[in-house]
Amino acid sequence: MITGASPALPAFYREHQTGLVRLAMMLVGDEATAEDVVQDVFVRLHRNAPVLRDEQKLLAYVRSAVLNGCRSVLRRRKLIRRHAERYEPPAWSAESQAMLGEDHREVMRALHRLPRRQREVLVLRFYADLPDEEIATTLRIRPSTVRSTMSRALSALERELGDAS
Repeated sequence: MITGASPALPAFYREHQTGLVRLAMMLVGDEATAEDVVQDVFVRLHRNAPVLRDEQKLLAYVRSAVLNGCRSVLRRRKLIRRHAERYEPPAWSAESQAMLGEDHREVMRALHRLPRRQREVLVLRFYADLPDEEIATTLRIRPSTVRSTMSRALSALERELGDAS
């Protein structure tokens, strides 16, 4: 009879450890993880071993525990891969990024050439993403004034940018 506290368990481990590690390695793909799985199974076996009279039944039990340990490892890996952020290289080249930066600077220069109220309306609408009513409240003007100022500001900005190119 083999139990966890039995002196036969270390001999059982020495006899079957290599084959169990190979089995686990075929499932998990790397030796270190396979050794960990087998070691964990034998640690649990030592703590609460089933009482089995036949060594073959014990081997079947341990193989089943190793397979379950491998399944757990594979589930954890799958979960980690599913939730891990994937690195995606930037879509733009350095040249595209530099051109975009230059375009941004050009828009900012044109925006600063606009009259103060036009500039403020554009910034509150497109950078702060505020609706007409909130812009009107912020600037203490009527919503209809916001709309007309927005129209004039966009036309002026278009002219400024058209002249710059």
